[in-house]
Amino acid sequence: MKKAEATRLTILQKAFELIYVKGYQTTSIDDILATTQVTKGAFYYHFKNKDEMGLAIINEILKPTMAESFIAPLQNQGNPLVFIYEMMNHLLIDNPYLKPEFGCPASNLTQEMTPWNVDFSQALNELTKQWEETLIGALENGKLNGFVRNDVNARQVTLMVMSGYWGVRNLGKLDQGKESYVLYLKELKNYLKSLN
Repeated sequence: MKKAEATRLTILQKAFELIYVKGYQTTSIDDILATTQVTKGAFYYHFKNKDEMGLAIINEILKPTMAESFIAPLQNQGNPLVFIYEMMNHLLIDNPYLKPEFGCPASNLTQEMTPWNVDFSQALNELTKQWEETLIGALENGKLNGFVRNDVNARQVTLMVMSGYWGVRNLGKLDQGKESYVLYLKELKNYLKSLN
């Protein structure tokens, strides 16, 4: 990797970490510069402004991370109800990076940025739609393979699972711990069992 590419990636990674903890609007370019130890000139060489950098974070950091953590686990041909539970358990309990007190990075950006920034809204909507379509597809395949009842509405289940995940992430921010996560996972397991 060339030096300029490495610098750009460092800016994106460090900015993402800061934004995850502090929020997008309260994280300044100066905060990012202090963390990355790059000059203002280097920042503006790579990004016209903070919003361009924010969109790059969504497209170059969040999308690949989401593909690995939210999409790939659902692309197996086995029982999607098991995969959904295991994915949620990993994201809520076992993932070393996602902290209860900071919530879900994609959800945080959605709540903070979509009311006033159309570009953020569009990019975050693409992330959400990708997860939604993958969940629906996994459940439909589960029907074909006998893991999910034929009368189950895959889109309704998907919206319930997604909204539950984002909601419990917000409760974790309030609780500052995983107690809500444990309760959510217990009920999610019961719910998913009712679908086979």
